[in-house]
Amino acid sequence: MGRFFGTDGVRGVANRDLTAELALDLAVAAAHVLGDAGAFEGHRPTAVVGRDPRASGEFLEAAVVAGLASAGVDVLRAGVVPTPAVAYLTDALGADLGVMLSASHNPAPDNGIKFFARGGYKLPDAVEDQIEARLQEDWERPVGPGVGRVREDGDLFERYVEHLIGTLPHRLDGLRVVVDCAHGAAYRVSPEVLRRAGAEVVTIGCEPDGLNINEGCGSTHIETLRAAVVEHRADAGIAHDGDADRCLAVAADGSVVDGDQIMAILALAMKEAGTLHKDTLVATVMSNLGLKLAMQRAGVELVQTAVGDRYVLEAMKEGGYSLGGEQSGHVVMLEHATTGDGVLTGLHLLARVAASGKSLSELAAVMTRLPQVLVNVKGVDKSRVTTCEEVQAAVAAAETELGESGRVLLRPSGTEPVVRVMVEAATEAQAREVAERLAGVVRSALAL
Repeated sequence: MGRFFGTDGVRGVANRDLTAELALDLAVAAAHVLGDAGAFEGHRPTAVVGRDPRASGEFLEAAVVAGLASAGVDVLRAGVVPTPAVAYLTDALGADLGVMLSASHNPAPDNGIKFFARGGYKLPDAVEDQIEARLQEDWERPVGPGVGRVREDGDLFERYVEHLIGTLPHRLDGLRVVVDCAHGAAYRVSPEVLRRAGAEVVTIGCEPDGLNINEGCGSTHIETLRAAVVEHRADAGIAHDGDADRCLAVAADGSVVDGDQIMAILALAMKEAGTLHKDTLVATVMSNLGLKLAMQRAGVELVQTAVGDRYVLEAMKEGGYSLGGEQSGHVVMLEHATTGDGVLTGLHLLARVAASGKSLSELAAVMTRLPQVLVNVKGVDKSRVTTCEEVQAAVAAAETELGESGRVLLRPSGTEPVVRVMVEAATEAQAREVAERLAGVVRSALAL
């Protein structure tokens, strides 16, 4: 697998790349690194462990729990819960460590391990590197009362549900909502929360069997939800991914409301309520230009970061901002969560619909999505994309041509010899023509 930790934990095909042995070793190494760093000093350490419904999660969870307990860490098993539930519970319970087993939107054969530090935040890259460096090291094993104890806590689910309900700015009475949980980790939580908030709830993708996660449903197959919203004459639909850290939505007419539009709606609602800190929204450079233009009109500053939710969170913490996210629907509401929480996002989006008396499509119309074309140029020297004069001249010419009604972004892939050319413009035809033209320049000027 090369380096085990990627941009979002350790992920791979379960029982091939991600084995029980590796899961156990990672848990032991994580306990040792955090212990040596003083995170466990003066008390008996505790970890919260959760998983999504994948079949492989059963044996991987057992391996992680065994590793932690063998290293002297007491373990609270939360069962099948969303990733943000593990993050929240790690913080709320004062636990020293959180572990989530999930491969998010990936197909069922994949799985992953994600660690959270005390406070419910993802581990920094440097700590992940330390964990990798200490895999399979010799160590002195505790015995007798020194080994960790393992217990299931049935109250953890209810505690997370009550937390979500406690954030609700307005009840959802009168709304009919379809929720698609992707046969994933939110299959119990999301319908329960929406019903307690007052909505009439229709469920799809809420019958996990361990093998059907993300299969033809959820945020990666939004067409299923679109059809259900229209069929049931619902006011809105909410779609989650496998671990429910994301949320996309569908309006009553079947139109998709993406992460950019969701952020725009929430930003205006929070600004109105006085909870949008510094009247600022944080998003990545991949967010649609339409979001920036909408925020300018509303008097909201847009801070943009590199692609990845960890960069969004870093900027939010550094600047003291309360709302940020990605076009994919990974939205962070820092007042209530330490990571993206799809159930929380959906709840607050629907609360805005109920409070405003407007339809979701009316609210989403606050921003106009400019046509966006992405071309992947393969087999090129991506390291030269910012230094090649020919490429930079072509980009400058394209930016002049597009003016304020469009933009250009050239981004090297983090894992492949690929440069991603993204162009937004007033029309689809113009965006495609400019993107193809720039892709041709990149292809010829940076050829390997």
